[in-house]
Amino acid sequence: MRSKYIILSFLLFVLAIARAACNIPLDTINKKVVFIIVDGISADQLKTANTPYLDSIGKMGSYSNAYVGGIKDTYSETPTISAVGYNSLLTGTWANKHNVYGNGIKAPNYSYPTIFKLFKAHNAEGKIGVFSSWLDNRTKLVGDGLEETENIKVDYFFDGLEHDTINYPHDNERNFMKLIDYTVADYAAKTILEKAPDVSWVYLEFSDDMGHGFGDSERFNAAVHFEDGLVGKIWNAIKKREQAYDEEWLLVITTDHGRSPKDGRGHGDQSDRERSTWIATNQKNTNTYFKKETPAIVDILPTMIDFLDIKVPVETKREWDGVSLIKPVDVIQFRAAKEKRNLVLTWKDLLKGEGKIYVASTNNYNTGGKDIYKLIQTVSLEKGKTTIPLRKIPHGFCKLVLETRNTTLNTWITEN
Repeated sequence: MRSKYIILSFLLFVLAIARAACNIPLDTINKKVVFIIVDGISADQLKTANTPYLDSIGKMGSYSNAYVGGIKDTYSETPTISAVGYNSLLTGTWANKHNVYGNGIKAPNYSYPTIFKLFKAHNAEGKIGVFSSWLDNRTKLVGDGLEETENIKVDYFFDGLEHDTINYPHDNERNFMKLIDYTVADYAAKTILEKAPDVSWVYLEFSDDMGHGFGDSERFNAAVHFEDGLVGKIWNAIKKREQAYDEEWLLVITTDHGRSPKDGRGHGDQSDRERSTWIATNQKNTNTYFKKETPAIVDILPTMIDFLDIKVPVETKREWDGVSLIKPVDVIQFRAAKEKRNLVLTWKDLLKGEGKIYVASTNNYNTGGKDIYKLIQTVSLEKGKTTIPLRKIPHGFCKLVLETRNTTLNTWITEN
C-alpha cells in the first residue's frame, strides 16, 4: 500500500514539473473571454430599448457609458464607422495606427496585433473563435491565414452567411440579417458550451441595419430587444460552462459607434451622439477608471489581456491607446501641446505616485520595427502637468510615453 502512495506522489510531482515547463501560469488555465459587438447602438438608445439581459449583466457585473472615435480634433480622430470601431477594439489603438478608416478595410496595419494574435503568442495551443454576421471580420481584420499575420488560424468560426442568398434571401428591409444574427448567435452559444474557445468574438449586425433603415423608432428599439435576447443566449451558455467546469469567464458586450443626432439613421462623424457608446461586463471588480470616468472601446483589449494574465512586450504596450478596466490605473488623458518655446504635457491622476516620460523620434513600430526611447523627465503624478523646452524634443514628429507603476500612456507630436 505504501508503495502506491509513493508512486502517486511521484506522478503528482512529475505533473507539477511538466506544467512549470510549459510556462503557463496555473491561475490562467481555466480563464476564458467572450466579447460581443452589437452594431450601432448609442448609449441613449440602449436605455430606451427593453434589454433585460444586458441590464442583468450590468447589474450583477458592471456597466459604463463609453466612447469611440479617438481624441476629437487630433491626429487620432477616428471615423465612427463599423469596421473602424471593430479594429479599435481588436488592437487597442485608434485608426492612425491600425489604418482601418472605412468598411472597405483596404489596408489594415497588422503591425498592431489583435487580441487573437497576442493570445496565440502567449499560448500557441489555445483556441480562438470568431462568430460573425460579416465575413470580413475574420478574413480581413483578424487576418485569418494571412502571411501578414504570420498565418494566424481561427480554430472555430461561423460566418459568411450574408453571401448565402438561397438560405437567406435578401429583402429590401434587411430582415434576412435578423435570421443571420440569430443563426450566428445560436452557433456561437453552442460552440462556447461544447468547445469553450479561450477567446471568442461574436458580432451581430441587425440593429445597425434597422438604425439605417428606420432611425430613432420603435422598429429600432425592437431590433435592440431582439439582439439582447441573442446576448442572453450566449450568456446562458457561459453560465452553464461555469457551473459544470472549473472555469472563470469574462464577458464584455459593447457597440462600435453611436448614431447621428438628427434622426439616428446615420453615423461616421464626430458628434457626441455618434461617439457615444457603452460597455457592459459580468466582471464585478472593475476599477475606479471604469466606475468614475468614461472609458473607450480601446480599453477592452488591455482588459482582456489583464484578465488572461498575458505578458505583452513593452513596445506593444507603448502603442496602446487604451488602459485596463479591471487592474489599477494610475493616470489617464495624457496630452501634449506646444506653447511658444515649450511643450506642455498634461494628464489626470487617479492614484498618487511617480511617472517617467520617454521620447522617441521615430515611428518604426508602424512598419514592424522598434523605436528607441530616451528618458527625458521624472514627474509627480499629483501635479498633472509638466513643461519641457522644445529644444529637448525632436523637431517635427515624435512619440511621448508616460510610464507609471501600473499604467503606460502615449501621445504624439505631429508636424501638423
